[in-house]
Amino acid sequence: MKFATGRTSAKLLTRTLPTDFNPQSFGALPAVMQRVYATRGVASAAELDAGLEHLLPPVGISGFSKAVALLQQAIDADWGILIVGDFDADGATGTAVAVRGLRMLGAKHVHYRVPNRMTHGYGLSPALVDEIKTSATADQPPPQLLITVDNGTSSISGVARANALGMQVLITDHHLPGEHLPEAEAIVNPNLPGETFGSKSLCGAGVMFYLLLALRAHLRALGRFSAQREPNLTALIDLVAVATVADLVPLDRNNRILVEQGLRRLRAGVGTIGLRALLATSGTDTASVCASDFGFRLGPRINAAGRLDDMSIGIECLLTDEPARARQLAEQLGALNVERRELQAQMQHEAFAALEKIQINPDSASLPPVIVIADSQWHQGVVGLVASKLAERFHRPAIALAPAEDGWRGSARSIPGFHLRDALALLDATAPELMQRFGGHAMAAGLSVSEAALPSFKRLAPKVFSTLLQPEHLQELLFSDGELAPSEFGLELAQLIRFGGPWGMSFPEPSFTISARVRECRTLGGGHLRCKVQWGEQPNWVDAIWFHPDRSAEQMPEAAVLFVQVSVDEFRGLPSARLMIRRLLS
Repeated sequence: MKFATGRTSAKLLTRTLPTDFNPQSFGALPAVMQRVYATRGVASAAELDAGLEHLLPPVGISGFSKAVALLQQAIDADWGILIVGDFDADGATGTAVAVRGLRMLGAKHVHYRVPNRMTHGYGLSPALVDEIKTSATADQPPPQLLITVDNGTSSISGVARANALGMQVLITDHHLPGEHLPEAEAIVNPNLPGETFGSKSLCGAGVMFYLLLALRAHLRALGRFSAQREPNLTALIDLVAVATVADLVPLDRNNRILVEQGLRRLRAGVGTIGLRALLATSGTDTASVCASDFGFRLGPRINAAGRLDDMSIGIECLLTDEPARARQLAEQLGALNVERRELQAQMQHEAFAALEKIQINPDSASLPPVIVIADSQWHQGVVGLVASKLAERFHRPAIALAPAEDGWRGSARSIPGFHLRDALALLDATAPELMQRFGGHAMAAGLSVSEAALPSFKRLAPKVFSTLLQPEHLQELLFSDGELAPSEFGLELAQLIRFGGPWGMSFPEPSFTISARVRECRTLGGGHLRCKVQWGEQPNWVDAIWFHPDRSAEQMPEAAVLFVQVSVDEFRGLPSARLMIRRLLS
């Protein structure tokens, strides 16, 4: 279908070197990689050192002192502790970090609970608190302490309900706050106003990891580890690494260190057994795992449990230390991910068809400022992926909604430069009757809309969003690291890129332009294209592959300006360099 494969026009920009760029500061690193790092704010090879000693210390978040004192009290008094996670990869890994870490630091009664996406919605809701209370048994009485992971900042009514039922609440989160905060015993969130922690980009699992570091330092100062070996919390860092990449938080230096340290543990074969099982069942060689594998292989498999079934499947995979059990759960997650892909493909097709039916075409000038689409047959767990694909394809904020028990539940995805949560806050201030709940951050958000309000929501959201959208937001920008010389291309560069970075949000993988001759284009399974390309004085024809192309093999020109990346191709155990086509520019 033409609409489904169309793209808005994009403007190509070439990254420029800083005026103080000094090649000598990068040592023997190839010139092309020196340029790549320098344009991403790295001033020298020393800044690429990902040693643990360069991690920010656990200071600068005002909630640390209250949270640590509360946790010490809970450990000393053998309180029942319940971790309340979230149903995405960050929430699942963060829950595993919390359970494992607190047990390592002396807590004896730590359990977890994840809200059901369909019945509870996001976060610590009053309904979930009530269930926690009523589901208690003689063997597992109501917990004295609830600890949220990757949620809680917006759970005002849920915290109030917990307080009324005699349960204390400790919030650990990274989402942006609203006008009011819950009345929790302590809130640990680097994005609250006035916080001085050196990184605002920690994911939910990262916030929990840093709280554990602060707790260990506190217990160390009390002499708790004088007669025993101090717990090694770096054993949790591969879980934090997966969450950091999967949750698409900016990869500032601190996050890059967390990711790189997690990669090193897995490559060394000492990572979390569940993650190793997930890599094995996805066909990924653990010895050469890279950050993109976290985003494209591990994250979707963990997420699939929370989208279609019960996130406890994913959490149990990350908590078990039994290889056979981990393998069984990893295979179950893999099957759920296949089901998720099929459902997502169907919903995306229906979304594109619906937009085509109302005669919206892929010309950027005719698209609305925000795409809002709902379908009574859609699955709540997959609408976020549909919204993400719409935003990516048409470079517009997109909201996709599916039916829920109390109306409609939606996920929203944004574009660079447009703050989605601020837009939803303005919509709520303009028409408070539209949304029952909303929350999130700049690039992603969740919301609930009543059945009666849906028509008004679909009409008003684009109008309100358009007051914040600027023309420059709607122009897709492609950032190139310049022209790739034939002499720079090869296996050395491909491996430097694969094991460099680590690449991700705000620290993108290198992309280049080439003016190439193209031949031997053919369609592979899944609709991908494989071609041979040659450019400049390159004597050989180079393999190139284009995943999810916007044209057929027959439509490929014999000469084209290509926007490409360089990757390692493993064929029969022999690595080689290949190009990955991202866009055909002309």
